[in-house]
Amino acid sequence: MPGKIIVTHIFPDLDAIASIWLLRRFDPDWEDAGLEFVPAGKTFQGQPADSDPGIVHVDTGLGRFDHHQTNDRTCAAKLVFNYLKQEKKISPKQEAALVRLVELVTQADRFEDFFWEKPADDRYELFLQYLLDNLKLSGKLNDKELVYQGCLLLDAVLFGLNQKIKAEEAIKQGIKFNCYLGRSLGVESEILFDIKLAHKLGYALVVRKEVEKGFVAIKTQPRPELDLTKVYQALKEADKNADWFFHPSRHIISNGSRHNRQTKPSCLSLTEIINLITQIN
Repeated sequence: MPGKIIVTHIFPDLDAIASIWLLRRFDPDWEDAGLEFVPAGKTFQGQPADSDPGIVHVDTGLGRFDHHQTNDRTCAAKLVFNYLKQEKKISPKQEAALVRLVELVTQADRFEDFFWEKPADDRYELFLQYLLDNLKLSGKLNDKELVYQGCLLLDAVLFGLNQKIKAEEAIKQGIKFNCYLGRSLGVESEILFDIKLAHKLGYALVVRKEVEKGFVAIKTQPRPELDLTKVYQALKEADKNADWFFHPSRHIISNGSRHNRQTKPSCLSLTEIINLITQIN
């Protein structure tokens, strides 16, 4: 039997899995803890929750990391997160993203997605809590496999939220301008997320210049009327030596990307590209 054990209920849900993930990911004392599963509400070998310092119960057992004994707006993952913060296990670098992640887990656990826009829409079937539920109910994974799969996916969510926060900062510091396609933005950034996020925030056209590699990406919202043909023609004229790819959708111009690094980057600066675009009628 492993030295430390994390206990949760059989058929673990997102809240239970997130609680385990938080402990194993951010508390070195529990990084290698084994897993045990009990019927919901029960404890490991009938022992009172929190009676053994080497055993921790999450989302079951009515202990410090269970929430079923209260009507507070909380969940097991939130209780674990608050403990980790209190014990200074969470670095400032990760805290902002974890606050958002734990809030999403709380909403999912309390069925607050009932209040989301079009809550019965099929798109929500791709959301993490439903994917885990479907893996569980379909019998594709056992309890332990489900936890491991969920922890891997939560790593991905944490990475994405950290990237989103960086993208938000890049957008805040970007150059706002107007052009023939409408409200636009220029950013110097290496972050993949910033262009799509900027489009969702209302920018019709976004220019990103990667400072380190010199690559350029110009994209519009996927609206039929937003056509980058004039921009593409102007860029080919202004920088004939650079490799420019114009997507058939007419919404994307790329000069190098993670899909094709064997590209000659543009010598045009972000300011020069913005000036070129603003002169187009």
